[in-house]
Amino acid sequence: MTVVASAPGRVNLLGEHTDYNQGFALPIALTARTEVRWSPDGSGHLVVDAEGYGQLTIPVDATPGEVDGWAAYVAGVAWSLGVEGRPVTGGRLHISSDVPVGAGLSSSAALQCSLIGAFTAATGVPDRLTWARIAQRAENDFVGAPTGLLDQLASLHGDADRALLIDFDALTVEPVPFDPTTAGVTLVVIDSHITHGHAGGEYAARRASCERAAADLGLPNLRAVGPGHPDDVLAAVRDDVDRRRAHHVLTENTRVLHACESLRDGDLAAVGAMMDASHASMRDDFEITTPGIDLIAETARSAGALGARMTGGGFGGCVIALVGTARVDTLVASVVAAAERAGGPTPTAFTARAGRGASIDQWR
Repeated sequence: MTVVASAPGRVNLLGEHTDYNQGFALPIALTARTEVRWSPDGSGHLVVDAEGYGQLTIPVDATPGEVDGWAAYVAGVAWSLGVEGRPVTGGRLHISSDVPVGAGLSSSAALQCSLIGAFTAATGVPDRLTWARIAQRAENDFVGAPTGLLDQLASLHGDADRALLIDFDALTVEPVPFDPTTAGVTLVVIDSHITHGHAGGEYAARRASCERAAADLGLPNLRAVGPGHPDDVLAAVRDDVDRRRAHHVLTENTRVLHACESLRDGDLAAVGAMMDASHASMRDDFEITTPGIDLIAETARSAGALGARMTGGGFGGCVIALVGTARVDTLVASVVAAAERAGGPTPTAFTARAGRGASIDQWR
């Protein structure tokens, strides 16, 4: 038997670092996907052939700390399924992908979700939230990246020409219209080629800062903050850095909800304004951008973008921009020229639209 399963990467339109604060986010699934071909043989080992990374063998009973590098994502899924009572018995895996790695487009979630689909094709997973939690456990507890559920939920629930309003408190996913091409606007994804990684200490430090801010407020999380002006609400947060981190989260939640209203109304200019404000908040309050990322976002706006912002966990990765379709080439050329003048890596870009979520594509 061979199973073919696939899952997409994602772009987050708005809502960065809100997931583990039980807030709101607005991602889309990409059309770029990771594909897994799985042939079980009961051997007790996974023989993995990953295009661009070579071949290796992993025991299916590996535990956290025994496998590192990219292979930890594969071993972590097998381990997490075992914890869930769905053990993987071994076999051969072929992995291919057109989701850029290290660009903040959730290549890891695409891999994990496609692996779970392949490994459980015969038995199924009760629901997509369980599927997402299995993938999250693998990333949190095996790989060591303290991520929330945003990436997994976006990869699993993707829908063509729809953004996804995710409420991380209620754990609901609501489709929101997102087809800017009908208005002559294109979503451009600009890969800065500045290294991005979640497992580093900076991501964990931001999460800890948010938790301290919530504790100062006597609340279980920042989502529990009631309505009101963030500056007034956050006066009780003792540390200035923690206060700024929390300010980003609270204002980002508001931006997500306003952007959803604007998308339903077809007001892409308003969505662009929210993207600009989000980038400024990530730069100034959450401090997760870099000079090279800021330059790309600023140049995109100067070249006519309705809005531009970094997407993903931060410290590198991609910038997204909404721009009139006729101006896409000019914007990309401007960004490349600005980055090269600054002595940074040469960015690459592609246009994106919302695509379908994870699926089992073939089973024979």
